[in-house]
Amino acid sequence: MTSTPVHATPERPTVAVLGTGIMGSGMTRSLLRAGLDVRAWNRTQAKAAPLAADGATVTETADEAVRGADVIVTMLNDGLSVAAALTAASSGVRRGQILLQCSTVGIDATTELAQRAADLGLVYLDAPVSGTKQPAEQGALTVFVAGPSAARPSVGPVLDAIGQRTVWVDEAPGAASRLKLVVNTWVINLVGGIAECLNLAEGLSVDPQSFLDVMKGGPLDSAYLQGKSAAVLSGDLTPSFALSTALKDTRLILEAAQRSGVTLDLVAASAKRFERAEAAGHGEEDMIATYYAGRPAEKDGD
Repeated sequence: MTSTPVHATPERPTVAVLGTGIMGSGMTRSLLRAGLDVRAWNRTQAKAAPLAADGATVTETADEAVRGADVIVTMLNDGLSVAAALTAASSGVRRGQILLQCSTVGIDATTELAQRAADLGLVYLDAPVSGTKQPAEQGALTVFVAGPSAARPSVGPVLDAIGQRTVWVDEAPGAASRLKLVVNTWVINLVGGIAECLNLAEGLSVDPQSFLDVMKGGPLDSAYLQGKSAAVLSGDLTPSFALSTALKDTRLILEAAQRSGVTLDLVAASAKRFERAEAAGHGEEDMIATYYAGRPAEKDGD
């Protein structure tokens, strides 16, 4: 794979955001607050349209979004979606543009996308993000980046706008995606543990709030425990990270583990819970809806 030189980028780069779902829309607003010129595109244009009120230029096509941009940000569901977006944008790209690929796509897709970017003459940065809806809206994500260090100055204003922390992992794409899979393993196991505690509390007729009160302020407490539990107890499962997306990430983790000879029993169990919850109609709800996979059958429809 040949390297592509990084074009000189202005102090305030123009950014094209491809993918304006839960995360992409929040990241777009953070970029706009930082004073950057942003063009936004989404395959379903209605999801991008509200961003016009925040100051984004909403385009009808992906190639229109990337034409003249300095940095292209992709924030889509999976590798196939990113590849399709790059195909749609291909007539508008120019050699030397930076592709900040922020979607969680796994190891194989990262390799494939890096090659696709090279074929288009783009400078590829493997840059998955850690965080959900609120950090995306607040510009408080953690961004893991692997790619040529020569691109750092050019992409710096974008990273500063979307994240509170950037972790430069390696010069070669793939290293950041591998780290992201490890981080997501922690998150998935944590959310599964919360769901099962609430399930058992319900099964044993223990007031779940008493469990949360006991944990509060102690060494095993966390904002994540309190926040996700509150979502279940209130019934407000508005997604900050959708269950179907968590299932996709869980499968990517299991694929990587199998290939590396690692056994991940907890993640495998989480995948089955996510699958049951998705089959029961909870896929578009927050990932803590895995709680519904563990409720007594007679209560699941309550």
